[in-house]
Amino acid sequence: MKKEEKIKVGISIGDLNGIGAEIILKTFEDPRMMEFCTPVIFASVKTMSFFKKHFNSSINFHGINNLSQVIEGKINVMNSWKENVSIEFGVEDQNIGAYAVKSLEQATEALKKDLIDVLVTAPINKHNVQSESFNFPGHTNYLAEALGGNSLMFMVTDQLKVGLLTDHVPIKDASEQITSELIEDKINTVYKSLKADFKISKPKIAVLGINPHAGDNGVIGNEDDTILRPTLQNIKNSGKLVYGPYSADSFFGSNNYKNFDAVIASYHDQGLIPFKTIAFGEGVNFTAGLSKVRTSPDHGTAYEIAGKGKADESSFKEAVFMAIKIFKNRTEYNNLTKNPLKSASKKI
Repeated sequence: MKKEEKIKVGISIGDLNGIGAEIILKTFEDPRMMEFCTPVIFASVKTMSFFKKHFNSSINFHGINNLSQVIEGKINVMNSWKENVSIEFGVEDQNIGAYAVKSLEQATEALKKDLIDVLVTAPINKHNVQSESFNFPGHTNYLAEALGGNSLMFMVTDQLKVGLLTDHVPIKDASEQITSELIEDKINTVYKSLKADFKISKPKIAVLGINPHAGDNGVIGNEDDTILRPTLQNIKNSGKLVYGPYSADSFFGSNNYKNFDAVIASYHDQGLIPFKTIAFGEGVNFTAGLSKVRTSPDHGTAYEIAGKGKADESSFKEAVFMAIKIFKNRTEYNNLTKNPLKSASKKI
């Protein structure tokens, strides 16, 4: 019987002046990680050797120039560039941002071609990656265009899952973007992800209000009454277990979130502040709704501690495990649902 191949985890290096390389090294210094996956880091052996020396890491790399050269049981480094890179920890640098984009683009292309199975992205600096050819507010928006699908920022742990109606948009624009179509689209994306990616057969979803106290019957804005409530009722009528809108200020503190499989917040900080307060270091940023699996840690570049050996790899390690878990769940779900009539006929 043919030995089952381990899942190939592609890793984009992120901002080289941040903590990305450190948390990658620390994650794979644990030899047990190789039992679960085959890592492929998109950077260069020269660059990774610099980090290995700086952090006194025991890791050995297998350098490759083509993804056909990936070896199971090795920490593979795809040479995405050949030149030496000048690294200054903690410094925001446009040139370093260009290397982060190069790594991300090559990893994404490999994902599209099924040369890797999943993608785990180390943190980027959203400012220094901007250019004429790369004009996205973050990974989620770029991957939505590159891979197609209805992307949604889904912050997840085993116990808590928070999705967003709007993500990296100015707060003054958030309410204007929330339409009935957007609400239905995002809830459907979360619902499908909970079933296919997390094996939850009948998801229960809570939706937080747009305004304080969910508008307080129109006293504090009318968007909850005119847009959110009618849309949620239509979705309920379709058979989905969707509840709300709930007042966001007390929802997490009262532990009400524990009654649901996922929570959908109206805007970025409404969802991510409680998520990171409850689950920081354990949380994973998963891009739901894409044709491929992408995860990342729940933190940024952390310039203030970059290069000091203080970075905690817990969230990155969880991102690797979560990507593997979701890939397996989704593969199983697709196999079970792709042709139910054919499966049923076999049992007769």
